[in-house]
Amino acid sequence: MMKNLYEMKGIIFDLDGVIVDTAKYHYLAWRELADRLGFEFTPEHNERLKGVSRDRSLEILLEVGGMAGEFSAAEKHAMATEKNERYVAYIRDLKQDEMLPGSRELLLELRKHGIKIGLGSASKNAPEILDKLGITELFDVIVDGNATQHAKPDPAVFLLGAQAMGIDPADCIVFEDAQAGIEAALAAGMTPIAVGCPTQLTGAEVYVKDLQEVLMCDEKPHLSR
Repeated sequence: MMKNLYEMKGIIFDLDGVIVDTAKYHYLAWRELADRLGFEFTPEHNERLKGVSRDRSLEILLEVGGMAGEFSAAEKHAMATEKNERYVAYIRDLKQDEMLPGSRELLLELRKHGIKIGLGSASKNAPEILDKLGITELFDVIVDGNATQHAKPDPAVFLLGAQAMGIDPADCIVFEDAQAGIEAALAAGMTPIAVGCPTQLTGAEVYVKDLQEVLMCDEKPHLSR
């Protein structure tokens, strides 16, 4: 599989946990909201939020605090907004060196090979993050939480990406670090590559620690051919 990476027509990347570690800022913002509501929100609880929309993440957080069903839609909207404002304040100072190992280099190699590159992320802040990292121009297509109301594991974000790139889903690889994202890629008819631990993620074609491992893979084709 890795051997044919540069022969694919399109590759779609998730953002948080694959290209950059903004997940830590999401966690801090959710934890601050939980603190205000009066309960503990741990890193273990936060694992349930990976790849999940903001609204669903709030529902999970309230379930953790034993507060599910206690708030009106307007109150929940206000809490989600509060959390996002805290998160945006954190990423305002995001630096380019916070990109995860191999991510920038792999994007550049894919560009050299003329492969279409898409972003498929649940984050509504994806454009701002890409601008902060200085990599917006490396993507042909950006599909984020503003483009669809259907969160992963629904395949909408990936199908929209393939459609915008003009590529058949079967000709796309997806790099994901969340179970919901892997399931979304499979539902879209794409090939998922998991970035993370095989014991925590199932259903992927290949597992890698990070994108640096993709670049260093022994089966990687010679880029000069």
